[in-house]
Amino acid sequence: MACRETIDGGDFWRLHPELRRGAGILREMRPMSFAKREIQGQNALRIAIDMKKYRRDMLVMAVIAVFLTFMNPFNATGQLSFPLALLYWFAMIFVGGAVGEVGMRIYDQFRPQGPVWGMLTVASITSALAVSGFIIAIETVFNRGVPASYWPRIYGLVLIISIGISLITYITERAFHPQDAATTASNPTDKFMQRLPVKFRTAALHAIASEDHYLRVYTSMGEELILMRLADAVRELGGADGLQVHRSWWIAKAGITDEKKQDGRTLLILESGTEVPVSRSYRAKAKEAGFIA
Repeated sequence: MACRETIDGGDFWRLHPELRRGAGILREMRPMSFAKREIQGQNALRIAIDMKKYRRDMLVMAVIAVFLTFMNPFNATGQLSFPLALLYWFAMIFVGGAVGEVGMRIYDQFRPQGPVWGMLTVASITSALAVSGFIIAIETVFNRGVPASYWPRIYGLVLIISIGISLITYITERAFHPQDAATTASNPTDKFMQRLPVKFRTAALHAIASEDHYLRVYTSMGEELILMRLADAVRELGGADGLQVHRSWWIAKAGITDEKKQDGRTLLILESGTEVPVSRSYRAKAKEAGFIA
């Protein structure tokens, strides 16, 4: 009768080192796979939001380009065929829009609570500069160029069109973000929370962090990513019991659970354990409002 040997856990792994290595690899892979899935989910959300905004922006630019092609302001494309004129105006709008967006983001960094008209002014001026330079470059390459004395006139004409396009773009953006019926409430926090998916709308707002073109919204029910500028969010939350404490952070007073000092920095702790930095430029306001000791 064959006898059976009892092998304890240590002997088993000693006798089968290849299984131990495999188990070790699996243990190391599990958290990495979860992180990868999380990152892929966030990237998919960003791509979906980007594509929706991209298609909308392209449609708006195409409509404006068709309008300008028919109107032919200042007889700028009088000698061109319709397809070439359409391409000309679309290129102008695309260049101006891209540079104007950069101008708005720079404005947001230096004036996060600045008025909307200031943002639109910066966008119009910067886009007009870019388009004027583009026009002068095209004329230099394909024609005899433009005398320097005529450059201010070109810029002035382009600026008029740029202001009109900036206003149209702003109005269009507002139209594509209709306010929910509940946003008529006097509470600015309730208005802001209507931007989140339904499951978050009854949650308490804790903080908002800027991530590229997006905002990560921290609530009592978790986090969510939305497409919005921090400057616009701060403006919308102007009457809420909260404060911008960093160029990339806004925090609600109710969301603070603790405060700590680390390497000379002040950090506010959220319910989730997330640390919100308080920069030196905002420290005085935060202290005055009772956010920090």
